[in-house]
Amino acid sequence: MKSISIGDFFKKYTMILALVVVAIFFSITTKGKILYPQNINNLISQNGYVFVLAAGMLCCILTGGNIDLSVGSVVCFTGGLGAVMMERGANMWITVLVMLAVGLLIGAFQGFWIAWVKVPPFIATLAGMYAFRGFSNVVLQGFTVAVRNEQFLKVFGGGADCYLPDLLGGGGLNRTCLLVGVVIAVLYALMTLRRVSVQRKMGIAHSVTGEIAQTAIICVVVIWLSYKLASHKGIPTVLIWIALVLLIYNYITQRTSIGRHLYAVGGNEKATRLSGVNTRFVYFFAYANIGLLAGLAGILNLARMTNAQPTYGQGYEMDAIASCFIGGASAYGGTGKISGVIIGATLMGLINQGMSIMGMDANYQSVVKGIVLLVAVMFDVLSKKQKR
Repeated sequence: MKSISIGDFFKKYTMILALVVVAIFFSITTKGKILYPQNINNLISQNGYVFVLAAGMLCCILTGGNIDLSVGSVVCFTGGLGAVMMERGANMWITVLVMLAVGLLIGAFQGFWIAWVKVPPFIATLAGMYAFRGFSNVVLQGFTVAVRNEQFLKVFGGGADCYLPDLLGGGGLNRTCLLVGVVIAVLYALMTLRRVSVQRKMGIAHSVTGEIAQTAIICVVVIWLSYKLASHKGIPTVLIWIALVLLIYNYITQRTSIGRHLYAVGGNEKATRLSGVNTRFVYFFAYANIGLLAGLAGILNLARMTNAQPTYGQGYEMDAIASCFIGGASAYGGTGKISGVIIGATLMGLINQGMSIMGMDANYQSVVKGIVLLVAVMFDVLSKKQKR
C-alpha cells in the first residue's frame, strides 16, 4: 500500500517536482542569479503571452488533442494593427477593443471552418498562420512601427513604470505588493479549509495531511514570490492581466457547462453528441476563445516590445502548445487543467531564462525544450497504455 501511494504521489505531482528540480538546478548553475528579484520579474513579463495563449490553447487541446497553429501570426497581426492605429492618433481604448474584436473574429472565422465545414483544425489554422503573417506584412508595410502612447505601455506592461503604485509607501520594499501576497495566501488557505470541510460532511475520501501540505507549500511560494517582486518594483501590470485570464478560464473549464462539454468532446465526441450536446458549438467556442486571447496577447506583446514588427509572434504557438502538454494536458484530449498550464508555462520560462543567464546558444535552448516536450508527451502516452 505504501509503494502504491508513493507511486500515485509521483504521478500526480510529476511536473511540480520537475519544476522544483529545474529551479534548483538553475539556481546552482547561475549562482542564484535566476532567483534575483529582477530576473523573476523578467520571467513574468517575458512570458506573459505564453500564459495567455496557453489558456486558450488548452480549450482546443481538450476537444481531442487539437491545436491552433495561427496564434503567433494573429498576435503579430493584431499588434501591428494596434501600433498603426495609435500612430495615426486613434484612442488607446478604442484601439484595444479593435484588437480584441479582430482576434475574436479571426478565431470565429477559423472555428466556423473547423466546426461546420469539418476542415481539420491542423489545416485550417495552418492556412491562418500563413495568411495572417502575410496580412501583418501588409499592415506594417515591412517596417517597424513604434508605440509612443505612455498610458498604453503602463497599463499593459511595457516600459520602466509599468507597476502598480505602492499605496502604503514602503520605501525599500513595496508594502502593497507584500500585503497582496499575504491576502492571497490567506484567502487560498481559507478556501482550502472550506473545501475540506465540505468534503468531510459529504463523506468524500481525501487526504487531509496531503491537502494541508499542498496548501502550506502554495502559500509559502505566494508569499515568497510577493517578497521577491516587492524587492524590485512591485506588481507588474502584466501580472494582473495574466492572473485575470487564468482565473477566468479556470472557472470556465471547471465550473461551467461549456467547460464540461470541452472535456466530454475530448473524451468521446460521438457519445457527447448523442447525449444532446451541440459538439459543433463546442469546437467553435474553443477556437473563438483562442482568437480572443491571441488579440490580448498581441496587446501585451506590443506593450512589452514598445513596437510592432512583421517578424513578431514566430514560435509563440509552439510555446503555448508545449506549456499545455508539459503541464499535463493529454495529447488525446479530455484531460488538462489551468493549474497545469501555469506549471508548464513557468517551467518553459525557467528553462529559457536559466539557459540565457548561463549564456547557452539559442539553438541548444530549442533542443532542450524539444526534449522536455517529448518526455512530457511520452509520459502521457505511457500512462494511457498502462490504464488500458
